[in-house]
Amino acid sequence: MSISAIMGISLSGMQAEKTRLASTANNVANAMTPGYDRLETKFASSQPGGVTASVAPSGQQTFDDLSNVNLATEMLSLIQSEIGFKANASAFETGANLWDVLLSIKRD
Repeated sequence: MSISAIMGISLSGMQAEKTRLASTANNVANAMTPGYDRLETKFASSQPGGVTASVAPSGQQTFDDLSNVNLATEMLSLIQSEIGFKANASAFETGANLWDVLLSIKRD
C-alpha cells in the first residue's frame, strides 16, 4: 500500500466523520421538533479502500408531540465522531511526515 493510498483512506474517514457530526448536529437542533425522526449515519467500506457515510431517517416510531431524539445517544455519537476524526487525522499527518522524509532523502 502506498503512502498516498493511506492518506486517501484517512481523508475518506475524516469526511465520513464530518457527515456523522453534521447529522448529529441536525438531530440535536431538532430534538424538540414534534414528529421529527432522527437521522442515522451508516458507514460502509469503499473500493479500493476507505469509507463512505450515508445518512437516512431512523424509521423509529415518532409521536405528534415528540421526536425520537435521545440527547444522550447524540452526545455519544458526538464523542465517537471526535475520536474517529482524530484517529484519521493522526494517520493522515503520519503519511504527510513520511512524504517529508522521502523528499529530504531524495534531496540529499
